[in-house]
Amino acid sequence: MKRFTDLYWRLDATTSTNEKVEALRDYFAAAPAEDAACAMEVLSGGRQLRAVSTALLRAWAAEAAGIPLWLVEECYAHVGDLAETLALILPHEGAEAVTEGVGMGLAECMRTTILELRAADDGQKRATVEHVWQRLAPRERIVWHKLLTGGCRVGVSRTLVARALAEVAGVDPAVMAHRLMGAGVTDADSYRSLMTREPTAADARRPYPFLLAAAIECEPGNLGAVTDWIVEWKWDGMRAQIVRRGDDATLWSRGEELVNEAFPEIVAAATTLPTGTVLDGELLAVRGQSLLGFAAVSKRSGRRRVPRKLLDEVPCVFVAYDLLELDGIDIRGLPLAERRRRLEALVPLPCTAGVGSAATAAVCAAVTESAAALPPRLLHSPCVVGESWESLAAARSTSRDRGVEGLMLKRRTSPYGVGRVRGDWWKWKIEPFEIDAVLLYAQAGHGRRAGLHSDYTLGVWHDGRLVPVAKAYSGLADAEIVELDRIVRATTLERHGPVRVVQPTQVFQLAFEGISRSTRHKAGVAVRFPRIVRWRREKTPPDAGTLADLMRLIDMATVGNSPHPEAMA
Repeated sequence: MKRFTDLYWRLDATTSTNEKVEALRDYFAAAPAEDAACAMEVLSGGRQLRAVSTALLRAWAAEAAGIPLWLVEECYAHVGDLAETLALILPHEGAEAVTEGVGMGLAECMRTTILELRAADDGQKRATVEHVWQRLAPRERIVWHKLLTGGCRVGVSRTLVARALAEVAGVDPAVMAHRLMGAGVTDADSYRSLMTREPTAADARRPYPFLLAAAIECEPGNLGAVTDWIVEWKWDGMRAQIVRRGDDATLWSRGEELVNEAFPEIVAAATTLPTGTVLDGELLAVRGQSLLGFAAVSKRSGRRRVPRKLLDEVPCVFVAYDLLELDGIDIRGLPLAERRRRLEALVPLPCTAGVGSAATAAVCAAVTESAAALPPRLLHSPCVVGESWESLAAARSTSRDRGVEGLMLKRRTSPYGVGRVRGDWWKWKIEPFEIDAVLLYAQAGHGRRAGLHSDYTLGVWHDGRLVPVAKAYSGLADAEIVELDRIVRATTLERHGPVRVVQPTQVFQLAFEGISRSTRHKAGVAVRFPRIVRWRREKTPPDAGTLADLMRLIDMATVGNSPHPEAMA
Protein backbone atom coordinates (compact mmCIF):
# COMPACT_ATOMS: atom_id res chain seq x y z
CA MET A 1 0.00 0.00 0.00
CA LYS A 2 2.88 2.34 0.78
CA ARG A 3 4.35 1.82 -2.71
CA PHE A 4 1.02 2.64 -4.41
CA THR A 5 0.54 5.64 -2.12
CA ASP A 6 3.95 6.96 -3.14
CA LEU A 7 2.95 6.56 -6.79
CA TYR A 8 -0.33 8.39 -6.19
CA TRP A 9 1.37 11.40 -4.64
CA ARG A 10 4.11 11.49 -7.28
CA LEU A 11 1.45 11.63 -9.99
CA ASP A 12 -0.56 14.20 -8.06
CA ALA A 13 2.46 16.48 -7.66
CA THR A 14 3.30 16.96 -11.33
CA THR A 15 1.75 17.97 -14.63
CA SER A 16 4.80 16.82 -16.61
CA THR A 17 4.07 13.92 -18.93
CA ASN A 18 7.64 12.63 -18.70
CA GLU A 19 7.61 12.74 -14.90
CA LYS A 20 4.31 10.85 -14.81
CA VAL A 21 5.66 8.16 -17.14
CA GLU A 22 8.80 7.92 -15.00
CA ALA A 23 6.70 7.49 -11.83
CA LEU A 24 4.58 4.80 -13.47
CA ARG A 25 7.65 3.01 -14.83
CA ASP A 26 9.32 2.98 -11.41
CA TYR A 27 6.19 1.57 -9.80
CA PHE A 28 5.61 -1.25 -12.29
CA ALA A 29 9.28 -2.18 -12.34
CA ALA A 30 9.24 -2.74 -8.56
CA ALA A 31 5.69 -3.83 -7.71
CA PRO A 32 4.76 -7.52 -7.27
CA ALA A 33 2.59 -8.82 -10.09
CA GLU A 34 -0.53 -9.10 -7.92
CA ASP A 35 -0.17 -5.48 -6.76
CA ALA A 36 0.56 -4.27 -10.29
CA ALA A 37 -2.61 -5.98 -11.55
CA CYS A 38 -4.72 -4.14 -8.96
CA ALA A 39 -2.99 -0.87 -9.81
CA MET A 40 -3.81 -1.43 -13.48
CA GLU A 41 -7.53 -1.51 -12.69
CA VAL A 42 -7.29 1.84 -10.91
CA LEU A 43 -4.87 3.58 -13.28
CA SER A 44 -6.69 2.50 -16.43
CA GLY A 45 -10.02 3.91 -15.33
CA GLY A 46 -11.60 0.55 -14.58
CA ARG A 47 -14.89 0.31 -12.73
CA GLN A 48 -14.23 0.71 -9.00
CA LEU A 49 -16.45 -0.84 -6.37
CA ARG A 50 -17.66 1.02 -3.29
CA ALA A 51 -17.19 -1.15 -0.20
CA VAL A 52 -18.45 1.32 2.43
CA SER A 53 -20.88 4.19 2.06
CA THR A 54 -19.52 7.66 2.59
CA ALA A 55 -22.27 8.30 5.17
CA LEU A 56 -20.95 5.49 7.38
CA LEU A 57 -17.35 6.65 6.96
CA ARG A 58 -18.33 10.17 7.99
CA ALA A 59 -20.11 8.91 11.10
CA TRP A 60 -17.29 6.57 12.18
CA ALA A 61 -14.62 9.21 11.59
CA ALA A 62 -16.60 11.76 13.60
CA GLU A 63 -16.80 9.37 16.55
CA ALA A 64 -13.13 8.46 16.29
CA ALA A 65 -12.19 12.15 16.22
CA GLY A 66 -14.62 13.05 19.01
CA ILE A 67 -16.37 15.77 17.00
CA PRO A 68 -20.00 16.21 15.89
CA LEU A 69 -21.03 15.09 12.42
CA TRP A 70 -22.02 18.60 11.38
CA LEU A 71 -18.43 19.71 11.90
CA VAL A 72 -17.22 16.93 9.59
CA GLU A 73 -19.59 18.30 6.92
CA GLU A 74 -18.30 21.82 7.43
CA CYS A 75 -14.70 20.60 7.12
CA TYR A 76 -15.61 18.69 3.96
CA ALA A 77 -17.18 21.81 2.44
CA HIS A 78 -13.91 23.72 2.99
CA VAL A 79 -11.44 20.95 2.08
CA GLY A 80 -13.43 19.77 -0.95
CA ASP A 81 -12.15 16.18 -0.82
CA LEU A 82 -13.85 13.68 1.49
CA ALA A 83 -10.92 11.25 1.61
CA GLU A 84 -8.57 14.02 2.68
CA THR A 85 -11.09 15.46 5.14
CA LEU A 86 -11.46 12.15 6.96
CA ALA A 87 -7.69 11.61 7.07
CA LEU A 88 -7.20 15.09 8.53
CA ILE A 89 -9.75 14.76 11.33
CA LEU A 90 -8.77 11.24 12.42
CA PRO A 91 -6.34 10.97 15.37
CA HIS A 92 -2.75 10.88 14.08
CA GLU A 93 -1.04 9.74 17.24
CA GLY A 94 1.16 6.78 16.47
CA ALA A 95 0.04 6.35 12.89
CA GLU A 96 3.27 7.68 11.37
CA ALA A 97 5.28 5.23 13.50
CA VAL A 98 3.29 2.17 12.45
CA THR A 99 5.51 -0.09 10.36
CA GLU A 100 3.06 -2.95 9.92
CA GLY A 101 1.15 -0.97 7.31
CA VAL A 102 4.23 -0.90 5.08
CA GLY A 103 3.81 -4.65 4.58
CA MET A 104 0.18 -4.37 3.43
CA GLY A 105 0.38 -4.66 -0.33
CA LEU A 106 -2.18 -3.11 -2.64
CA ALA A 107 -3.60 -6.53 -3.58
CA GLU A 108 -4.08 -7.49 0.07
CA CYS A 109 -5.67 -4.13 0.77
CA MET A 110 -8.06 -4.41 -2.17
CA ARG A 111 -8.98 -8.00 -1.32
CA THR A 112 -9.44 -7.81 2.45
CA THR A 113 -10.68 -4.27 2.92
CA ILE A 114 -12.69 -3.71 -0.26
CA LEU A 115 -13.82 -6.87 -2.07
CA GLU A 116 -14.55 -8.95 1.03
CA LEU A 117 -15.93 -5.95 2.87
CA ARG A 118 -18.70 -5.36 0.34
CA ALA A 119 -20.58 -8.42 1.57
CA ALA A 120 -19.99 -7.77 5.29
CA ASP A 121 -22.49 -6.26 7.71
CA ASP A 122 -21.99 -2.76 9.11
CA GLY A 123 -20.42 -4.05 12.31
CA GLN A 124 -17.77 -6.01 10.44
CA LYS A 125 -17.15 -3.08 8.14
CA ARG A 126 -16.59 -0.72 11.02
CA ALA A 127 -14.20 -3.08 12.78
CA THR A 128 -12.14 -3.51 9.61
CA VAL A 129 -12.09 0.22 8.83
CA GLU A 130 -10.94 1.13 12.33
CA HIS A 131 -8.25 -1.58 12.22
CA VAL A 132 -6.90 -0.31 8.89
CA TRP A 133 -6.89 3.27 10.19
CA GLN A 134 -4.44 2.06 12.82
CA ARG A 135 -2.23 0.41 10.23
CA LEU A 136 -1.88 3.30 7.80
CA ALA A 137 -0.17 6.66 8.00
CA PRO A 138 -2.35 9.74 7.23
CA ARG A 139 -1.10 10.11 3.63
CA GLU A 140 -1.90 6.41 3.04
CA ARG A 141 -5.34 6.80 4.58
CA ILE A 142 -6.26 9.40 1.98
CA VAL A 143 -5.54 7.01 -0.89
CA TRP A 144 -7.20 4.11 0.92
CA HIS A 145 -10.36 6.16 1.51
CA LYS A 146 -10.55 6.83 -2.22
CA LEU A 147 -10.15 3.12 -3.01
CA LEU A 148 -12.69 2.20 -0.34
CA THR A 149 -15.36 4.51 -1.77
CA GLY A 150 -14.66 3.72 -5.43
CA GLY A 151 -13.41 7.19 -6.28
CA CYS A 152 -9.65 6.87 -6.78
CA ARG A 153 -8.67 8.97 -9.81
CA VAL A 154 -5.00 9.64 -10.46
CA GLY A 155 -4.93 11.93 -13.49
CA VAL A 156 -3.13 9.71 -15.99
CA SER A 157 -4.34 8.58 -19.37
CA ARG A 158 -4.27 5.04 -20.68
CA THR A 159 -1.70 6.21 -23.22
CA LEU A 160 0.74 7.14 -20.43
CA VAL A 161 0.13 3.84 -18.67
CA ALA A 162 0.81 2.02 -21.94
CA ARG A 163 4.06 3.93 -22.44
CA ALA A 164 5.30 3.06 -18.97
CA LEU A 165 4.30 -0.60 -19.23
CA ALA A 166 5.90 -0.86 -22.67
CA GLU A 167 9.21 0.41 -21.29
CA VAL A 168 9.12 -2.09 -18.44
CA ALA A 169 8.08 -5.00 -20.68
CA GLY A 170 10.42 -4.08 -23.54
CA VAL A 171 7.70 -3.98 -26.21
CA ASP A 172 6.54 -1.31 -28.63
CA PRO A 173 4.12 1.21 -27.04
CA ALA A 174 1.63 0.60 -29.86
CA VAL A 175 1.62 -3.12 -29.05
CA MET A 176 1.02 -2.41 -25.37
CA ALA A 177 -1.75 0.09 -26.16
CA HIS A 178 -3.40 -2.56 -28.32
CA ARG A 179 -3.10 -5.16 -25.55
CA LEU A 180 -4.64 -2.85 -22.99
CA MET A 181 -7.84 -2.61 -25.01
CA GLY A 182 -10.12 -5.06 -23.25
CA ALA A 183 -7.20 -6.81 -21.61
CA GLY A 184 -9.04 -7.40 -18.33
CA VAL A 185 -5.95 -7.47 -16.10
CA THR A 186 -7.40 -8.82 -12.85
CA ASP A 187 -4.70 -10.99 -11.28
CA ALA A 188 -1.00 -11.75 -11.29
CA ASP A 189 -1.21 -14.26 -14.17
CA SER A 190 -3.08 -11.86 -16.48
CA TYR A 191 -0.58 -9.13 -15.64
CA ARG A 192 2.35 -11.41 -16.52
CA SER A 193 0.60 -12.28 -19.80
CA LEU A 194 0.23 -8.58 -20.53
CA MET A 195 3.93 -7.98 -19.96
CA THR A 196 5.24 -10.81 -22.14
CA ARG A 197 7.28 -10.03 -25.23
CA GLU A 198 5.61 -12.87 -27.12
CA PRO A 199 2.24 -12.61 -28.91
CA THR A 200 -0.63 -13.76 -26.70
CA ALA A 201 -3.81 -15.67 -27.48
CA ALA A 202 -5.92 -12.73 -26.34
CA ASP A 203 -4.31 -10.43 -28.90
CA ALA A 204 -6.62 -11.73 -31.62
CA ARG A 205 -9.77 -10.54 -29.85
CA ARG A 206 -8.66 -7.04 -28.93
CA PRO A 207 -9.65 -3.86 -30.75
CA TYR A 208 -7.35 -0.98 -31.55
CA PRO A 209 -7.19 2.19 -29.44
CA PHE A 210 -9.80 4.61 -30.72
CA LEU A 211 -8.96 7.81 -32.59
CA LEU A 212 -11.01 10.64 -31.09
CA ALA A 213 -12.23 13.86 -32.66
CA ALA A 214 -11.96 17.34 -31.16
CA ALA A 215 -14.57 20.09 -31.35
CA ILE A 216 -13.77 22.47 -34.18
CA GLU A 217 -12.00 25.59 -32.91
CA CYS A 218 -12.19 27.89 -35.93
CA GLU A 219 -14.37 28.70 -38.89
CA PRO A 220 -14.35 25.68 -41.22
CA GLY A 221 -13.18 27.92 -44.05
CA ASN A 222 -9.88 28.34 -42.20
CA LEU A 223 -9.20 24.60 -42.59
CA GLY A 224 -8.27 25.04 -46.23
CA ALA A 225 -9.84 23.60 -49.35
CA VAL A 226 -12.99 21.51 -48.98
CA THR A 227 -11.40 18.89 -51.21
CA ASP A 228 -8.81 18.20 -48.49
CA TRP A 229 -11.52 16.77 -46.25
CA ILE A 230 -13.86 13.79 -46.15
CA VAL A 231 -17.19 14.87 -44.62
CA GLU A 232 -19.71 12.57 -42.91
CA TRP A 233 -22.73 12.96 -40.68
CA LYS A 234 -22.01 12.87 -36.97
CA TRP A 235 -24.23 9.99 -35.96
CA ASP A 236 -26.07 9.98 -32.63
CA GLY A 237 -25.18 6.47 -31.53
CA MET A 238 -22.54 4.48 -29.66
CA ARG A 239 -18.96 4.31 -30.91
CA ALA A 240 -17.72 0.74 -31.39
CA GLN A 241 -15.26 -1.53 -33.21
CA ILE A 242 -15.96 -4.84 -34.88
CA VAL A 243 -13.04 -7.26 -34.66
CA ARG A 244 -13.21 -10.27 -36.99
CA ARG A 245 -10.20 -12.55 -36.52
CA GLY A 246 -10.00 -16.32 -36.70
CA ASP A 247 -13.36 -17.90 -35.93
CA ASP A 248 -14.44 -15.06 -33.65
CA ALA A 249 -16.28 -11.81 -34.17
CA THR A 250 -16.24 -9.42 -31.24
CA LEU A 251 -17.87 -6.03 -30.69
CA TRP A 252 -16.16 -3.49 -28.43
CA SER A 253 -17.51 -0.19 -27.10
CA ARG A 254 -15.32 2.90 -26.83
CA GLY A 255 -15.36 2.27 -23.09
CA GLU A 256 -13.40 -0.93 -23.87
CA GLU A 257 -16.25 -3.23 -22.90
CA LEU A 258 -17.12 -6.37 -24.85
CA VAL A 259 -20.78 -5.91 -25.83
CA ASN A 260 -21.43 -9.07 -27.86
CA GLU A 261 -24.37 -10.09 -25.64
CA ALA A 262 -26.04 -6.69 -25.98
CA PHE A 263 -25.95 -6.66 -29.81
CA PRO A 264 -26.13 -10.30 -30.96
CA GLU A 265 -27.49 -9.42 -34.41
CA ILE A 266 -24.49 -7.18 -35.12
CA VAL A 267 -22.06 -9.91 -34.04
CA ALA A 268 -23.89 -12.37 -36.29
CA ALA A 269 -23.59 -9.95 -39.20
CA ALA A 270 -19.89 -9.46 -38.44
CA THR A 271 -19.20 -13.15 -38.99
CA THR A 272 -19.87 -12.56 -42.70
CA LEU A 273 -16.80 -10.31 -42.91
CA PRO A 274 -13.49 -11.77 -44.11
CA THR A 275 -11.25 -12.91 -41.27
CA GLY A 276 -8.59 -10.37 -40.39
CA THR A 277 -10.96 -7.37 -40.53
CA VAL A 278 -11.41 -4.56 -38.00
CA LEU A 279 -14.02 -1.85 -38.52
CA ASP A 280 -14.47 1.39 -36.59
CA GLY A 281 -17.92 2.90 -36.59
CA GLU A 282 -21.19 3.61 -34.83
CA LEU A 283 -23.98 1.48 -33.43
CA LEU A 284 -27.27 3.14 -34.40
CA ALA A 285 -30.81 2.35 -33.32
CA VAL A 286 -33.19 2.54 -36.25
CA ARG A 287 -36.90 1.84 -36.49
CA GLY A 288 -38.72 2.22 -39.77
CA GLN A 289 -37.63 5.53 -41.25
CA SER A 290 -36.34 7.00 -37.98
CA LEU A 291 -32.98 7.16 -36.23
CA LEU A 292 -33.78 6.67 -32.55
CA GLY A 293 -30.67 8.27 -31.05
CA PHE A 294 -28.18 7.43 -28.33
CA ALA A 295 -30.81 7.07 -25.59
CA ALA A 296 -32.32 4.11 -27.43
CA VAL A 297 -28.95 2.42 -28.01
CA SER A 298 -28.08 2.81 -24.33
CA LYS A 299 -31.13 0.73 -23.38
CA ARG A 300 -29.28 -2.25 -24.84
CA SER A 301 -25.62 -1.45 -24.26
CA GLY A 302 -25.40 -2.48 -20.61
CA ARG A 303 -27.29 -5.77 -20.90
CA ARG A 304 -25.90 -9.28 -20.82
CA ARG A 305 -29.05 -10.65 -22.39
CA VAL A 306 -31.42 -8.74 -24.63
CA PRO A 307 -35.03 -10.01 -24.63
CA ARG A 308 -36.79 -10.45 -27.94
CA LYS A 309 -39.15 -7.56 -27.15
CA LEU A 310 -36.23 -5.12 -26.80
CA LEU A 311 -34.59 -6.48 -29.97
CA ASP A 312 -37.81 -5.67 -31.82
CA GLU A 313 -38.26 -2.26 -30.17
CA VAL A 314 -34.65 -1.12 -30.68
CA PRO A 315 -33.24 -2.73 -33.84
CA CYS A 316 -29.64 -1.73 -34.45
CA VAL A 317 -27.22 -1.39 -37.32
CA PHE A 318 -23.46 -0.89 -37.44
CA VAL A 319 -22.38 2.01 -39.64
CA ALA A 320 -18.66 1.72 -40.39
CA TYR A 321 -16.62 4.82 -41.15
CA ASP A 322 -13.08 3.45 -41.00
CA LEU A 323 -11.19 0.27 -41.84
CA LEU A 324 -8.30 -0.43 -39.46
CA GLU A 325 -7.29 -3.93 -40.45
CA LEU A 326 -7.71 -5.86 -43.70
CA ASP A 327 -6.59 -9.44 -44.41
CA GLY A 328 -4.92 -9.44 -41.00
CA ILE A 329 -2.74 -6.41 -41.84
CA ASP A 330 -2.81 -3.25 -39.73
CA ILE A 331 -3.54 -0.45 -42.22
CA ARG A 332 -4.01 2.41 -39.77
CA GLY A 333 -0.92 4.13 -41.17
CA LEU A 334 -2.47 4.48 -44.65
CA PRO A 335 -4.13 7.79 -45.58
CA LEU A 336 -7.82 7.95 -44.71
CA ALA A 337 -8.80 8.30 -48.37
CA GLU A 338 -7.20 4.91 -49.12
CA ARG A 339 -8.70 3.26 -46.05
CA ARG A 340 -12.05 4.69 -47.06
CA ARG A 341 -11.76 3.32 -50.60
CA ARG A 342 -11.10 -0.17 -49.26
CA LEU A 343 -13.92 0.14 -46.73
CA GLU A 344 -16.48 1.00 -49.39
CA ALA A 345 -15.41 -2.01 -51.43
CA LEU A 346 -15.67 -4.29 -48.40
CA VAL A 347 -18.88 -2.94 -46.82
CA PRO A 348 -21.14 -1.47 -49.50
CA LEU A 349 -24.11 0.78 -48.81
CA PRO A 350 -27.11 -1.22 -50.04
CA CYS A 351 -29.06 1.81 -51.25
CA THR A 352 -28.23 3.80 -54.34
CA ALA A 353 -29.72 6.92 -52.77
CA GLY A 354 -27.16 6.82 -49.98
CA VAL A 355 -24.97 9.71 -50.97
CA GLY A 356 -24.87 13.37 -50.10
CA SER A 357 -28.07 14.78 -48.65
CA ALA A 358 -29.85 11.39 -48.66
CA ALA A 359 -27.41 9.69 -46.29
CA THR A 360 -29.71 9.25 -43.31
CA ALA A 361 -32.52 7.99 -45.53
CA ALA A 362 -30.15 5.38 -46.96
CA VAL A 363 -29.24 4.08 -43.53
CA CYS A 364 -32.87 3.92 -42.43
CA ALA A 365 -33.93 2.26 -45.68
CA ALA A 366 -31.19 -0.34 -45.43
CA VAL A 367 -32.32 -1.39 -41.99
CA THR A 368 -35.98 -1.39 -42.99
CA GLU A 369 -35.23 -3.64 -45.96
CA SER A 370 -33.49 -6.18 -43.76
CA ALA A 371 -35.71 -5.88 -40.68
CA ALA A 372 -37.56 -9.08 -41.45
CA ALA A 373 -34.45 -11.24 -41.32
CA LEU A 374 -31.48 -11.18 -38.97
CA PRO A 375 -28.71 -10.31 -39.15
CA PRO A 376 -29.24 -6.76 -40.38
CA ARG A 377 -26.70 -5.47 -42.86
CA LEU A 378 -23.47 -3.75 -42.00
CA LEU A 379 -23.21 -0.40 -43.76
CA HIS A 380 -20.53 2.11 -44.45
CA SER A 381 -21.13 5.72 -43.47
CA PRO A 382 -22.03 7.72 -46.59
CA CYS A 383 -20.12 10.89 -47.39
CA VAL A 384 -21.80 14.28 -47.32
CA VAL A 385 -21.06 15.92 -50.62
CA GLY A 386 -20.39 19.66 -50.66
CA GLU A 387 -18.59 21.80 -53.18
CA SER A 388 -17.92 24.59 -50.68
CA TRP A 389 -17.91 25.26 -46.97
CA GLU A 390 -21.12 27.23 -47.48
CA SER A 391 -22.91 24.22 -48.98
CA LEU A 392 -21.68 22.03 -46.11
CA ALA A 393 -22.94 24.60 -43.63
CA ALA A 394 -26.34 24.39 -45.32
CA ALA A 395 -26.27 20.59 -44.98
CA ARG A 396 -25.27 20.91 -41.33
CA SER A 397 -28.26 23.17 -40.68
CA THR A 398 -30.56 20.23 -41.50
CA SER A 399 -28.87 17.89 -39.00
CA ARG A 400 -31.55 17.96 -36.34
CA ASP A 401 -34.21 17.18 -38.95
CA ARG A 402 -32.23 14.07 -39.84
CA GLY A 403 -31.62 12.93 -36.27
CA VAL A 404 -27.85 13.50 -36.41
CA GLU A 405 -25.58 15.79 -34.39
CA GLY A 406 -23.84 17.70 -37.16
CA LEU A 407 -20.86 16.91 -39.38
CA MET A 408 -17.51 15.15 -39.02
CA LEU A 409 -14.56 16.63 -40.92
CA LYS A 410 -11.73 14.17 -41.54
CA ARG A 411 -8.49 15.02 -43.28
CA ARG A 412 -8.02 12.84 -46.37
CA THR A 413 -4.32 12.28 -45.75
CA SER A 414 -4.59 11.47 -42.04
CA PRO A 415 -3.51 8.14 -40.55
CA TYR A 416 -5.58 6.52 -37.81
CA GLY A 417 -3.89 7.65 -34.60
CA VAL A 418 -4.37 6.87 -30.93
CA GLY A 419 -6.45 9.09 -28.67
CA ARG A 420 -7.30 12.71 -29.40
CA VAL A 421 -5.03 13.73 -32.28
CA ARG A 422 -5.84 17.36 -32.90
CA GLY A 423 -6.08 18.54 -36.48
CA ASP A 424 -7.12 15.31 -38.22
CA TRP A 425 -10.72 14.74 -37.09
CA TRP A 426 -13.02 17.64 -36.19
CA LYS A 427 -16.56 17.59 -34.80
CA TRP A 428 -18.68 20.35 -36.37
CA LYS A 429 -21.75 19.94 -34.21
CA ILE A 430 -25.09 21.71 -34.47
CA GLU A 431 -26.09 24.35 -31.95
CA PRO A 432 -27.49 22.82 -28.75
CA PHE A 433 -31.00 23.09 -27.33
CA GLU A 434 -31.36 25.95 -24.86
CA ILE A 435 -33.75 27.10 -22.15
CA ASP A 436 -33.67 29.65 -19.32
CA ALA A 437 -33.72 27.94 -15.91
CA VAL A 438 -33.66 29.02 -12.26
CA LEU A 439 -31.05 28.03 -9.68
CA LEU A 440 -32.68 25.85 -6.99
CA TYR A 441 -29.84 24.00 -5.23
CA ALA A 442 -26.08 24.45 -4.97
CA GLN A 443 -23.34 22.15 -3.74
CA ALA A 444 -19.70 22.79 -2.94
CA GLY A 445 -17.20 21.66 -5.55
CA HIS A 446 -13.99 19.68 -5.21
CA GLY A 447 -10.33 20.17 -5.94
CA ARG A 448 -9.45 23.77 -6.77
CA ARG A 449 -13.13 24.71 -6.33
CA ALA A 450 -13.27 23.32 -2.80
CA GLY A 451 -15.21 25.67 -0.54
CA LEU A 452 -17.05 27.28 -3.45
CA HIS A 453 -20.55 26.27 -4.47
CA SER A 454 -19.99 25.34 -8.11
CA ASP A 455 -22.38 22.41 -8.70
CA TYR A 456 -25.85 23.66 -9.55
CA THR A 457 -29.35 22.20 -9.88
CA LEU A 458 -31.66 24.23 -12.09
CA GLY A 459 -35.40 24.11 -12.65
CA VAL A 460 -38.24 25.36 -14.83
CA TRP A 461 -41.86 26.22 -14.16
CA HIS A 462 -44.68 23.69 -14.03
CA ASP A 463 -48.15 24.27 -12.57
CA GLY A 464 -47.01 27.40 -10.76
CA ARG A 465 -43.89 25.92 -9.11
CA LEU A 466 -40.29 25.28 -10.05
CA VAL A 467 -39.27 21.67 -10.74
CA PRO A 468 -35.63 20.56 -11.09
CA VAL A 469 -34.64 19.39 -14.57
CA ALA A 470 -30.83 19.42 -14.77
CA LYS A 471 -27.55 19.54 -12.90
CA ALA A 472 -24.77 21.67 -14.35
CA TYR A 473 -21.11 21.71 -13.34
CA SER A 474 -19.57 23.99 -15.94
CA GLY A 475 -20.05 27.16 -17.93
CA LEU A 476 -19.28 29.97 -15.50
CA ALA A 477 -15.98 31.83 -15.23
CA ASP A 478 -14.02 31.62 -11.97
CA ALA A 479 -14.99 35.17 -11.00
CA GLU A 480 -18.67 34.39 -11.62
CA ILE A 481 -18.44 31.27 -9.44
CA VAL A 482 -17.01 33.33 -6.57
CA GLU A 483 -19.76 35.92 -6.98
CA LEU A 484 -22.50 33.29 -7.17
CA ASP A 485 -21.06 31.52 -4.10
CA ARG A 486 -21.67 34.69 -2.07
CA ILE A 487 -25.26 34.83 -3.35
CA VAL A 488 -25.81 31.15 -2.52
CA ARG A 489 -24.62 31.67 1.06
CA ALA A 490 -26.75 34.80 1.47
CA THR A 491 -29.95 33.23 0.09
CA THR A 492 -29.77 29.75 1.65
CA LEU A 493 -33.16 28.50 2.88
CA GLU A 494 -32.20 24.98 3.99
CA ARG A 495 -29.12 22.80 4.22
CA HIS A 496 -28.98 19.07 3.56
CA GLY A 497 -25.38 18.03 4.12
CA PRO A 498 -23.26 19.74 1.45
CA VAL A 499 -26.36 20.81 -0.53
CA ARG A 500 -27.98 24.21 -0.01
CA VAL A 501 -31.56 24.99 -0.99
CA VAL A 502 -31.57 28.62 -2.12
CA GLN A 503 -34.13 31.28 -2.78
CA PRO A 504 -34.99 31.14 -6.51
CA THR A 505 -33.52 34.46 -7.59
CA GLN A 506 -30.90 33.67 -10.28
CA VAL A 507 -31.65 32.76 -13.91
CA PHE A 508 -29.20 30.98 -16.23
CA GLN A 509 -29.25 30.03 -19.87
CA LEU A 510 -28.93 26.24 -19.92
CA ALA A 511 -27.70 24.35 -23.01
CA PHE A 512 -27.91 20.62 -23.67
CA GLU A 513 -27.29 18.26 -26.57
CA GLY A 514 -30.41 16.14 -26.39
CA ILE A 515 -33.67 15.67 -24.50
CA SER A 516 -36.03 12.75 -23.98
CA ARG A 517 -38.89 11.63 -21.77
CA SER A 518 -37.79 9.75 -18.66
CA THR A 519 -39.61 7.78 -15.97
CA ARG A 520 -36.54 7.97 -13.72
CA HIS A 521 -36.65 11.75 -13.31
CA LYS A 522 -39.31 13.51 -11.25
CA ALA A 523 -39.97 16.09 -13.94
CA GLY A 524 -40.41 13.37 -16.55
CA VAL A 525 -37.57 14.60 -18.78
CA ALA A 526 -33.86 13.88 -19.10
CA VAL A 527 -31.41 16.26 -20.78
CA ARG A 528 -28.06 15.18 -22.18
CA PHE A 529 -24.78 17.00 -21.39
CA PRO A 530 -26.31 20.06 -19.67
CA ARG A 531 -24.10 23.10 -19.05
CA ILE A 532 -24.56 26.79 -18.30
CA VAL A 533 -24.10 29.09 -21.29
CA ARG A 534 -24.43 32.42 -19.48
CA TRP A 535 -25.81 34.15 -16.44
CA ARG A 536 -29.08 35.90 -17.39
CA ARG A 537 -28.74 38.81 -14.96
CA GLU A 538 -31.32 40.85 -16.87
CA LYS A 539 -34.02 38.24 -16.21
CA THR A 540 -36.06 37.34 -13.14
CA PRO A 541 -37.39 33.86 -12.25
CA PRO A 542 -40.85 34.47 -13.81
CA ASP A 543 -39.03 34.91 -17.14
CA ALA A 544 -37.65 31.34 -17.04
CA GLY A 545 -38.86 28.53 -19.27
CA THR A 546 -41.47 25.91 -18.50
CA LEU A 547 -41.74 22.16 -18.53
CA ALA A 548 -44.11 22.56 -21.46
CA ASP A 549 -41.28 24.27 -23.36
CA LEU A 550 -39.07 21.24 -22.76
CA MET A 551 -41.85 18.91 -23.88
CA ARG A 552 -42.08 20.86 -27.12
CA LEU A 553 -38.34 20.39 -27.60
CA ILE A 554 -38.85 16.66 -27.14
CA ASP A 555 -41.52 16.71 -29.83
CA MET A 556 -39.14 18.62 -32.11
CA ALA A 557 -36.39 16.08 -31.46
CA THR A 558 -38.78 13.19 -32.11
CA VAL A 559 -39.97 14.71 -35.37
CA GLY A 560 -36.37 15.42 -36.25
CA ASN A 561 -35.51 11.74 -36.09
CA SER A 562 -37.25 11.27 -39.40
CA PRO A 563 -35.14 11.92 -42.48
CA HIS A 564 -35.33 15.34 -44.07
CA PRO A 565 -37.90 15.54 -46.87
CA GLU A 566 -35.13 16.08 -49.42
CA ALA A 567 -33.49 12.89 -48.22
CA MET A 568 -36.60 10.91 -49.06
CA ALA A 569 -36.70 12.17 -52.65
